[in-house]
Amino acid sequence: MSRFRTVLRNKNFFLLWLGQIISQLGDRLGLMALLNFAYQKRDYGSPIEIFKILSFTIIPVFLIGPLAGVYVDRWDRRRTMYSCDFLRALLVLVVPFFLFYYQNMALAYFLIFLIFCLGRFFIPAKMSIIPELVEKKDLLMANSLVNITGMIAAVLGFGISGALVEKVGAENGFYLDAVSFFVSGGLIFLITKRQAARINLRKVGQELVEVIRKSVMREIKDGILYFAAKKGIGFTAGIIFALSSAMGVVFVVLIAFVQNTLGSATKDLGFLIMFLGAGLFSGTVLYGRFGQRLNQYRVIFIALFCTGAIITAFGFGLSYYPSFSLAAILSFALGFLFSPVMIAVNTIIHKVSDSEMMGKIFSSIEIIMHLGFLLFMFISSLLAEKFPQEYILAVVGALISLLGVISFIYQRKISWLD
Repeated sequence: MSRFRTVLRNKNFFLLWLGQIISQLGDRLGLMALLNFAYQKRDYGSPIEIFKILSFTIIPVFLIGPLAGVYVDRWDRRRTMYSCDFLRALLVLVVPFFLFYYQNMALAYFLIFLIFCLGRFFIPAKMSIIPELVEKKDLLMANSLVNITGMIAAVLGFGISGALVEKVGAENGFYLDAVSFFVSGGLIFLITKRQAARINLRKVGQELVEVIRKSVMREIKDGILYFAAKKGIGFTAGIIFALSSAMGVVFVVLIAFVQNTLGSATKDLGFLIMFLGAGLFSGTVLYGRFGQRLNQYRVIFIALFCTGAIITAFGFGLSYYPSFSLAAILSFALGFLFSPVMIAVNTIIHKVSDSEMMGKIFSSIEIIMHLGFLLFMFISSLLAEKFPQEYILAVVGALISLLGVISFIYQRKISWLD
């Protein structure tokens, strides 16, 4: 604890640390305000509305994410961060006008897309500026503090923002979100360490178009060719695509299902995400402690089976017994049992990938994950308008469990899984 206090005495790092906590809360406030709006728009949780909103928050991850790091390295990171926060604050202030008064959904969705595009620049800038603010001997402590408190702030932020937005309403939730970005930007503006680089917006725009066209296609091409040559990676990528697709279905349907079953737009949803986050954190710690003794592939298969069973139980359990307590227990269990999957996947990729290809592999994995997630989120949002949501959750949960069982049965026959 004394080392943490020493790092926090560094004024510049303290401003960054405090700013990122407030920014995390702002991100959650904005998302919960959007989900509250989707709930109120049609007097019940609509999977179609949830899909529309979430798709514009997710697309920037794989469209802008691979490019943001390149430009962050060219720019003054401090200026990039407070510019992103101030711009996000202004855009968030405008969103309620188009949602509640002018009712132009196309422009509102476009603004949401821009807000989350700016977030993709903020994140790498935040992580890249740390070595400029602390001494080399304090880097480990600084990174630990940022990661631990960032995770806690993100998880608690869902609970706080969910309850707050339900109390004050979606419109006021957007205004509070804007305030949080202004405060975060102001704190980062007070950081005194600077670089000389300047941003040429016209040149950036031209370069972004060209880099998007070349970079994404090259990553996909290189990733596919490497997947074909490396069986372990190809198999893992297939598991990731199947799981991401299933999670896309679960995510959009589960939000609407919780809203409808528990009768709360955001409050219960926010608290359930807190329990999910607590489960993820607990499972990650436990697997990190004992996971070295286990076969990563078998961990994935067993986790898939258990995750599917919990999702099925969630659908049927809440439909017959709509209790927040039951939902909280199942949310924690879902996070706990799912947590080893991505750790095991990343470990497998590290073991079987060539060092010079690892960046491309992880970029390609990100694209695969988000494409599967978005595609099946869209499909499930259409299905949820025609079929009971609990049946969709039960079917998807059963398919995830079946994938785990089949993979576990056949894994002994495949030598490169041992």
